[in-house]
Amino acid sequence: MARGTNKRVAWPAVAVHAVRTAVVAVVSLLVARLCRLPGMYWAPITTLVITQSSLGAAWAVYWQPFVGTALGAVLGGAMATCPGPHAVLFGAGVFLMGLLCAAVHSGWSAYRFGGVTLAIVVLIPSTDPAWLAALHRFAEVSIGIGVALLFALVWPEEETPKGEAKGTHI
Repeated sequence: MARGTNKRVAWPAVAVHAVRTAVVAVVSLLVARLCRLPGMYWAPITTLVITQSSLGAAWAVYWQPFVGTALGAVLGGAMATCPGPHAVLFGAGVFLMGLLCAAVHSGWSAYRFGGVTLAIVVLIPSTDPAWLAALHRFAEVSIGIGVALLFALVWPEEETPKGEAKGTHI
């Protein structure tokens, strides 16, 4: 039984979910590797975040990480070329990211993905030009989103009954 509940764990459904999640994550990694992206690990990480949703939820939220990552990549690429202390620049970027996300009417998820992208582009040293690091990050996350959505269409997740948490009924 699941800890803290009186419900029985549906082990066949758990196994299908685990296999589906593993396959989707590996496919995402292989696509990013095929594209020779330096941070290819961001594709399966993004895929894992998106894949944990049902098809309806995935379609409803896919644009949030996409928009946030695009904004974070553009802002991060521009800011990483500026001289000066990166801590101050980074703080200003995070603030601007919040304003940009609000201006394009995106939600908190876009702001989180944008902030992470901004942090990676501005704070992680790279031998590549800032715009290229930003483009790579955008491509890596876009691959992760695309693979997750493709699998949500071809191999949809079983919907969780209303009122039950995903961890109690799989």
